[in-house]
Amino acid sequence: MAKDPYQYFRFEARELGETMGRGVLELERGGASAEAVLRLLRAAHTLKGAARVVKQAPIAAAAHAFEEVLAPYRERPDGIGKAEIAAMLARIDEIHTLVGALDAPATTTTAATTMTTTGATAVVSVAPVPAVEPLQHVRVELAEMDALGEDLSEVAVRLTAVRRLVEKLGRARTLESAAELRAALAAAERELCAGLDDADREMLQLRERAGRLRLLPAETLFAPLERAVRDASVALGRTARFHSLGGEVRLDAAVLAQMRDALLHVVRNSVTHGLEPEAERIARGKPPSGTITVEVARRDHRIAFRCHDDGRGIDGAAVRRAAVARGILEPSAAERLGPSESVRLILRSGVTTAPSVTELAGRGVGLDAVQAAVAQLGGEVAIESAPGSGTAVTLTVPVALSSLVVLAVEAAGVTASLPLDAVRRTVRVAEDEIVHGAEHDALVVDGEAVPFLPLATALRRPLAPGRRAEPWSAVLIEAGPLRGAVGVDRLVGTSTIVLRPLPRLAGSVPAVLGASLDADGNPQLVLDPPALVQATRAGRGAIADQPPVERRPVLVIDDSLTTRMLEQSILQSAGYDVELATSAEEGLELARQRRYSLFIVDVEMPGMNGFQFLDVVRGDSELRGTPAILVTSRNSPDDKRRGRQAGARAYIVKSEFHQGRLLETIRELVG
Repeated sequence: MAKDPYQYFRFEARELGETMGRGVLELERGGASAEAVLRLLRAAHTLKGAARVVKQAPIAAAAHAFEEVLAPYRERPDGIGKAEIAAMLARIDEIHTLVGALDAPATTTTAATTMTTTGATAVVSVAPVPAVEPLQHVRVELAEMDALGEDLSEVAVRLTAVRRLVEKLGRARTLESAAELRAALAAAERELCAGLDDADREMLQLRERAGRLRLLPAETLFAPLERAVRDASVALGRTARFHSLGGEVRLDAAVLAQMRDALLHVVRNSVTHGLEPEAERIARGKPPSGTITVEVARRDHRIAFRCHDDGRGIDGAAVRRAAVARGILEPSAAERLGPSESVRLILRSGVTTAPSVTELAGRGVGLDAVQAAVAQLGGEVAIESAPGSGTAVTLTVPVALSSLVVLAVEAAGVTASLPLDAVRRTVRVAEDEIVHGAEHDALVVDGEAVPFLPLATALRRPLAPGRRAEPWSAVLIEAGPLRGAVGVDRLVGTSTIVLRPLPRLAGSVPAVLGASLDADGNPQLVLDPPALVQATRAGRGAIADQPPVERRPVLVIDDSLTTRMLEQSILQSAGYDVELATSAEEGLELARQRRYSLFIVDVEMPGMNGFQFLDVVRGDSELRGTPAILVTSRNSPDDKRRGRQAGARAYIVKSEFHQGRLLETIRELVG
């Protein structure tokens, strides 16, 4: 594969282009100073030189043209006017386009959905959208790279120790005494196991740190959004300020890339069709300049991107009339719609009240393009509007990866984490301090009765015999206006984790927000505060007092850590005693040591595969009576037939996995 000659130049050019863009907008906002002009000239000069090195003359020419516009104002920055700002931004756009062309053939520009309300008229329209650079690179803090380097060094040390141990094993072959040889081998085995465990732990920690490098601060979105607000307001002869909040929230780069494209549509709508002209704003007692605010915030296990303008709001009656005129609604149905339902009509394609089609309005495409983009991430769009006060569009999507500060706790042998921003306090509670009510148990905290539930019960795990007689560490959780308390065995401590979504095949796991990996690489549950608070109020404390039931033993055999831990979580929550094996060979060894009620086996594994495992089981008089379920990604008719021939009682395809159906199948086989 040929080496990419522009690999480093593309990254540098994008960085310099973004720096130049932010600097020009700062000049336009009134931040003109000799130092600001000098910074911009340095960035343009650096870009020009880099472009010449890689023989990209058009990019060098565009950077030089930028310098030519700005250079006369080095000593008198206050003289920079609108024409100069526009000329510099045009050169930056040209640079972005040329740099983008180094990746792939130029793509056609798409259309942005826009919305307007002019006086009493609601308009849904479409406007051209300039191409936007994809988020292909991430910026990394030096501290993160230093930590990654330390992990790599630690792994190297561990591996060096293992190599030295191998050398010792080689020398052991020269020992003449069998007793000395056995002793040397036993010592080497202990050291080797310890060394490999340490190396494995360091490697998993290294992987976790590397995963965090994918996370970008939400402020990455703000520069292109501010530019879009600026361009739309200039095109309409209006003034608009851009305000941003929540830039410190760190998210997966893929989520930010898709949300940026959707938000570009939304902010253009807000300026083009939400903000009034200056004269109209002054007449209404508003500031001449409108304000567009974009806020990014975490809401439980989702991320909300909220764009609010202080414009005229949406005229619901006009939208209803437009929907009737387009044949989308019957007049009688339109009359029955309330204000919020009327506003949501703008999400429908074809709704427009513009008297004519222009470049910016009248096509009636609607916000369905934004809604479709958000839907691809499993999210939703909400719109709020108050006549005369403005409109807020909120795009809410599930978390893919994000950084989260948590409190780790331990309950019934399970270590789990709670988002720290939902934890209000922790208290030590004796059994006689718990108020046992008819509906639920409660603690009295600061004069308020707070519903209480053992965390083990919320996770559907049995309490150890006599556990209720011992003191609890109670964690007080707040979710909106409601509070609840969960009892845990131990507070482990706080840390920053990378929150990961549960795999799609996990289905619904009660009170769980997602998962993270601990220092040893084991998945840990991250709990959902609102769900826990609701569980405390549901009054299910009596569940823990029920007599223990027999927990049927199940052996899960899978080489995938994620699948093993997921299936273990599902089965343990359903009351089964679960053991794990990482290979078919290990599974056979365990199966010959203990009688299991069921085998759950992956098909594709290194060494012996799942089909071969069942062939061996079927030929063993002690094991052949144990039913087996194959869980695999292979779904061809031949594979399913092979599974039946091997003796599998059920064949579950991972892409069609459903937690409820798995448990139903298990109950049919073993009860």
